Amino acid sequence: MTVHDTLERRCSERTPRRSRRLAVGLMALAWAASGRPSVAEELNVFAAASLTDCLREVAQEFERSSGNKIVFNLGGSNDLARQIKAGAPADVFFSADEAQMDGLEALGLVRAQDRVDVLSNALVVVVPTAFAMRIASARDLRAVRRLALADPQAVPAGVYARTWLESIGLWSELADKVIPTLNVRAALSAVESGNVDAGIVYRTDAILSKRVQVAFEVPSERGPAIVYPLAPLSSSRKPATAELVRHLTSPGARQIYERYGFIVLKGK
Repeated sequence: MTVHDTLERRCSERTPRRSRRLAVGLMALAWAASGRPSVAEELNVFAAASLTDCLREVAQEFERSSGNKIVFNLGGSNDLARQIKAGAPADVFFSADEAQMDGLEALGLVRAQDRVDVLSNALVVVVPTAFAMRIASARDLRAVRRLALADPQAVPAGVYARTWLESIGLWSELADKVIPTLNVRAALSAVESGNVDAGIVYRTDAILSKRVQVAFEVPSERGPAIVYPLAPLSSSRKPATAELVRHLTSPGARQIYERYGFIVLKGK
């Protein structure tokens, strides 16, 4: 039983008013001594859909140790950035690419000195496990009828995929076969359902699914540089925002990211 629980029990057992006041005061002192804020804060984290699972795990420890609560808004980084520009109440933005963070910085919504490049990732071509096509190389993608990508005009995962396909001269052949989706998780779902022949997603998304198999991984030296920057919003006035950013870049958080297949950027 904790000090807080013991004092609360004593408070309920004593009936004199003075004793109750004394016990309540001691409870408040014990709460303050525990290092937790007297009023918990609610922190709004706007984060890329590909971070969903690992961030939920990272958040559990932060909420337990700080007493604060994290509310996630997860989706395509481009859509999240648009919401922030429109005035959505975000405290922290964890983007899947630098371009979206650059746009917020240009508007003064984040500060350059507050940005941290935390993670990287890799692109993989996935096919449905149930009736997988044989795709051993990028050239084999010419045989697919439908190819799922996060929106290649806007969503980071799709933009990365399009950039790679353009670099190897395949985009013009495949563009008409592309089924654009709202975010990378939606592209993964399209492959899982068998509604498309293949998809290009992050390696970390493919790892989580038992209904797709990786046909091949895009070599890092041939694919685009994938960077996940993190920053607090300059408009956030909550004391716990800085604490959360520190937690999201802590050694413990980095271990969780690596367990989910992310590449942790060293020295950041």
